[in-house]
Amino acid sequence: MRTAEITRNTNETKIRVAINLDGTGRQTLATGVPFLDHMLDQIARHGMIDLDIHADGDLHIDSHHTVEDVGITLGMAFAKAVGDKAGLRRYGHAYVPLDEALSRVVVDFSGRPGLEFHVPFTRAMIGQFDVDLTQEFFRGFVNHAQVTLHIDNLRGVNAHHQCETVFKAFGRALRMAVEVDPRAGNTIPSTKGVL
Repeated sequence: MRTAEITRNTNETKIRVAINLDGTGRQTLATGVPFLDHMLDQIARHGMIDLDIHADGDLHIDSHHTVEDVGITLGMAFAKAVGDKAGLRRYGHAYVPLDEALSRVVVDFSGRPGLEFHVPFTRAMIGQFDVDLTQEFFRGFVNHAQVTLHIDNLRGVNAHHQCETVFKAFGRALRMAVEVDPRAGNTIPSTKGVL
């Protein structure tokens, strides 16, 4: 089983994440940030990854620390679950539309953190959710999962649709990247022999 459970406690947040890369999309989500829970649900369902995420954060200040730290802890869980990456496809990509919005996400489990985030949100808030926190979530994930991630919203008018297509595409790209490649056997998907 390719699973991991990570607990990360700071003075600002207490986060617990459990994942199963070979899941069915089951999720239990309680971050205290309803829109974040909605986006994490997209990752689980479209990535076919079981997610159990619980966060207690300093929401009396704002959502920043909680959203960022969930991204960090989720990234740590992915890094643990993929292990040495033997037999992984390594790369994943997806285009996902939602009405007028279209996003592309490409991920590489390279062992090198890098984020290219190009999402021109059409408004600053989606309900009570500050759209700037989307990039903070992905930056936290990338730095701790040790992946290269390119996110491009190619078009969109509705900010909710823009954000949702990003998270759906991210889930589908993750699913592709962490799948076991039956032709690869137990080899590391790199000419270096290590990732």
